[in-house]
Amino acid sequence: MIDHFGEDTLLMVIGLVTGLIFGASAYHSRFCLRAATAEVAAGVAGPKLAIWLIAFLTALVAVQSSIQLGWLDVGNSRQIGSVGSLSGAVVGGVMFGVGMILARGCASRLLVLSASGNLRAIITGLVLTLTAQAALRGVLSPAREALFSAVTIPGGDARDLSAIFAVPREGIVVAALLSWILAISFGLRKNLRASELLAAIVVGLAVWLGWWLTYVLAQNSFELVAVQSVTFTGPSTDTLMALINTPEVLRNFGTGLVPGVFVGAMCVALAKGEARIQRFESDTPMERYLLGGMLMGFGAMLAGGCAVGAGVTGGAALSLTAWVAIFAMWVGAVGSQWLIRVMA
Repeated sequence: MIDHFGEDTLLMVIGLVTGLIFGASAYHSRFCLRAATAEVAAGVAGPKLAIWLIAFLTALVAVQSSIQLGWLDVGNSRQIGSVGSLSGAVVGGVMFGVGMILARGCASRLLVLSASGNLRAIITGLVLTLTAQAALRGVLSPAREALFSAVTIPGGDARDLSAIFAVPREGIVVAALLSWILAISFGLRKNLRASELLAAIVVGLAVWLGWWLTYVLAQNSFELVAVQSVTFTGPSTDTLMALINTPEVLRNFGTGLVPGVFVGAMCVALAKGEARIQRFESDTPMERYLLGGMLMGFGAMLAGGCAVGAGVTGGAALSLTAWVAIFAMWVGAVGSQWLIRVMA
């Protein structure tokens, strides 16, 4: 297949398949970090928190089990193998968390909602993507680079939590599996439907699938293939730039992932009869969404990923900076949600 189609095409197909699975399951489960943090800010441990925990822990169990069995190695991935930034994870994570609350959804949730006809999500997602591109290569890149370089750590063991704490892989898998069982029990106590529980599990498995399939391709290719999985900010900018600039960059994992998520979510929205046009209204002011999109776009590029890319994909790989980033996202989101409620 590699000889016939080439690595780039296969990466695009892997991204497309992973995206279809993620988009369909994320839409049905209503997987959303923003919703989970809003529950916590209100002092409630509810079903939305259960959905997020189940998805995250499923990815963690699947990825770490595969590493233990020798089926996967994420040591050369961007989240582990390259230089990371603790300052970027903290500052970018907080910015992303605040923006997520203002825009009522993270990068992945905006893409999923866009597929159901939500114009607010489409506009906010475009603002997020353009800001991310400006932070990566444009006018905002000097600010991002300055914040990123403030406190950095080298790639390798310095970014790998299992190496930092010298925890045996078997112990990690057992602890993750026990936590997963507790999360399932928590979801059942919150009266989640069986289909919602299953969909949350599939969200986590989609993250594992991306890691595993790109690893298999990398192991069988003579070319350098990045081992990677679900993330949205970078792929969204690549997809947008390809659409308005040059089609040659369309053949990679990220630009297969984004349309895959959109189509998967749209199919479920249509099947459930929930697809409809939703516009900005008086209680959903555009300026709040636009500000949220800008904060998320810059914050994600600074933190090394969005709520899924850093929080779930990087977290499942036990990347130190990913865990710091997702903690900062929680702090930013819960704090801003609490502040909004107090000021209302």
